[in-house]
Amino acid sequence: MKIDSHLDERFKIANREARIGIILVIFNFFWWFGFAYGLGDKDPSEYSFVFGFPEWFFYSVIAGTIIMIMLVFLVVTFLFKDMSIDDKELND
Repeated sequence: MKIDSHLDERFKIANREARIGIILVIFNFFWWFGFAYGLGDKDPSEYSFVFGFPEWFFYSVIAGTIIMIMLVFLVVTFLFKDMSIDDKELND
């Protein structure tokens, strides 16, 4: 049984959620890259430290990971839709 992907709502939802995932990945990359290379391009003797870590490392890796975990949680909770992936025609 062939399912027309242009008419099936599940494909629209899956494509929307995939786009949201790609946006999160791009945001994560720019966050990491911006802090890692933005703050980490000076001489190591001039580094500032946060909780014993160089500032660039703390913000790019530790804070970035915490922020991404929170963003993914919020996106999955509020933007993603729970749906059945079973074929509707087969169940009828």
